[in-house]
Amino acid sequence: MGYSGDITGIEFDLGIKTLERWLIKPEKTMNIALGIPKERLNDERRVAISPAGARILVENGMRVMIEHDAGKASNLSDEDYSDAGCTITDSLEKLYDESNIIVKVSPPQNHELPLFKPSQMLISALHLGAIHRPMMKMFLEKNITALGFEFIQTRDGDLPIVRTLSEIAGSLAIQTAAKYLETGYGGSGILLGGIAGVPPARITIIGAGTVGLFAAQDALGLGAQVTVIDKEINRLRRFEAFFNRHIVTAITNDHYIAELAKESDVMIGALSPKQKFIKPIVSEEVIKSMRQGSVIIDVSIDQGSCFETSRHTTHTNPIFVKHGVTHYCVPNIPSAVAKTATFAMTNTLLPFLMKLNAHETITDILWNSHSLRKGTYAFKGYITQKNLAELTALPYREIDMLLATG
Repeated sequence: MGYSGDITGIEFDLGIKTLERWLIKPEKTMNIALGIPKERLNDERRVAISPAGARILVENGMRVMIEHDAGKASNLSDEDYSDAGCTITDSLEKLYDESNIIVKVSPPQNHELPLFKPSQMLISALHLGAIHRPMMKMFLEKNITALGFEFIQTRDGDLPIVRTLSEIAGSLAIQTAAKYLETGYGGSGILLGGIAGVPPARITIIGAGTVGLFAAQDALGLGAQVTVIDKEINRLRRFEAFFNRHIVTAITNDHYIAELAKESDVMIGALSPKQKFIKPIVSEEVIKSMRQGSVIIDVSIDQGSCFETSRHTTHTNPIFVKHGVTHYCVPNIPSAVAKTATFAMTNTLLPFLMKLNAHETITDILWNSHSLRKGTYAFKGYITQKNLAELTALPYREIDMLLATG
């Protein structure tokens, strides 16, 4: 870290922008009380904000309240958060009652829905593959402003929070595949990278996005034979250049998928979340043709699914076997490395949370922040993401129109 002699000159060396704009406080801002509840969904072990991130929020005038033991599964103690200036509470009801902004990792659970107050803001993942219509309806009735990790994007179209979590998921997909190929887990008994005289496993990755990139990188590092397929030729060209032609690439179509399935030891579903809601592209008939003991890792399960036979699993019960193929379909894969994922998510989410402290009203915040505006899916009693409105059959309005009308 470099230091120029002035606190506003502090910079991080690894290309992260300066903290200067965070440290300049506007004359009038919202009185922000930010609540961080403990996660309770599907063995979710992450927490939305690390103690270091919470400290920055507190130092910039926000009140941060966190539920008792919210960070425990990530090996982050209440004392860590207390030292950062947070208020610790045993009462989930008190946290919701005294916070105007709720920040979570997973979507709210049924028992949390009645705790929301009118006109609160929620920032969390949405999980389009498991949309809960009553939750969305409640958001509209209570005028909740809801932002989804899947939608927050920069002006160049990047999805920074999704990208960060996708990097982790891609690497974990290979670790997971290697484990479930082992004989003791019912796999085909193949070492992912092989050894001299014994060929390596064959891995097919469906999707040349961030998950696919990190999965391919780790698989090649272990010595596996990797094929990446995608419907866009330019993505495949970038992959070939990045890996110096050490991978095989192919355009996504039914013929290639069927042929690759027959010879693959592992297939990884890594379709881009920019498709919003993902539909299966690998049929059950194709999966039946896979070798006994093969492994499917459906990273896309939180946005739909890549394989017709996929269904949600959890970290407690992560796999099931169908047609002799082991399926791993955990929607919150990064939770397996909860501490790394919490720190990574904080690094990406924190700049967006800091934008909340720059204006007087939620309308002003969204009007002045392209990223948060794009990330909003419920506002002023309407769904503001068209595909989500179609999935839930709830009223839709463009957010720009709602902001323009005040």
